[in-house]
Amino acid sequence: MADGWTRCGRGHQHWGRVGAAGLLLIHTDDVGIERYLLQHRSRMVQKGLTWGIPGGALAYGETPLEGASREAAEEMRPVPGGLEHRFTFTDDHEGWAYHTVAMSSPEMPDTFGGWETGSDGYRWVTAIEIEQELKLHPGFAATWPDLLKLL
Repeated sequence: MADGWTRCGRGHQHWGRVGAAGLLLIHTDDVGIERYLLQHRSRMVQKGLTWGIPGGALAYGETPLEGASREAAEEMRPVPGGLEHRFTFTDDHEGWAYHTVAMSSPEMPDTFGGWETGSDGYRWVTAIEIEQELKLHPGFAATWPDLLKLL
């Protein structure tokens, strides 16, 4: 595992020596409304009490899809079945990158409980709720407009 802090070319400190990845689950209901699964980060983690996606440090040699899937399994349990990859967005920070792996979910389960303590819960939300109601993790907030263009 490549857990640990590192600095990017911009001088920012990041978790994950070889980068990090997270899973953005998307469910489209019967009338075409998309909802996104967000995680409320525990007060015990960096940038706690903000909303983002389950994710974390990549392991050496791990692809963004592998890392995002592993992290989601650790943090959510169970991960919905039948996921379909839409795209992977890379936020490059000059020598360090965060990869958002967006996947369609055929279902919208409402209970999750992984073994990691980094989450205070999950919520399916619309784009409007993301933009108007939630205090977002700064990295996710900066990336959200780019993700929305791809969605």
